[in-house]
Amino acid sequence: MAKKNSVYEMSPQEYNLKLAEALKKVSEFGEPEWAKFVKSSPSKERPIDDLDFWYKRSASVLRQIYKKGIVGVNRLRTRYGSKLNRGVRPERFVKAGGKIIRTILQQADKAGFTEVVKDVKKTKEKRPGRKLTSKGKEFLEAIE
Repeated sequence: MAKKNSVYEMSPQEYNLKLAEALKKVSEFGEPEWAKFVKSSPSKERPIDDLDFWYKRSASVLRQIYKKGIVGVNRLRTRYGSKLNRGVRPERFVKAGGKIIRTILQQADKAGFTEVVKDVKKTKEKRPGRKLTSKGKEFLEAIE
C-alpha cells in the first residue's frame, strides 16, 4: 500500500496548526523581539495580537514551498497580501510586508529545511527562490 502524504490528506487549517506545534520544538524557529510591534501588511490597521502567529505563518510558508516548488519572497508577499481600505475610495490589493516572510525563510535555511536556488537553468522554474531540502520534506511529511 502506498504511503499517505499528510500534507495533502489533511485540511490545510488542521495541517498548519499541527505543523506550527511541531515548529515550536525546533530551536531555529522563534519569534524575534520586533515581531510584537509590526503589522503584517500595510493594509492592516493594528499589529498582530495572536501569540502563535509566528509559528502559524512559518507553517503556512513551509506548506506553500512544499506545494509550489521554488518560491521567492515576492510571490509569498503576493500570497499573503490583502485589500487596503481606502475610506470612500474603492479598495485595492496590496502585498504583505516582506520582513516577516524573509526572516521566516532565513530561519528555515538555518534549520536546514530550505535552500536558496539561484541557478534555475536546470529547473522548470523561471525565477530563483527557495526550495525544500530532503530534510524539510521529511519533516513536513512526518506531521500526522
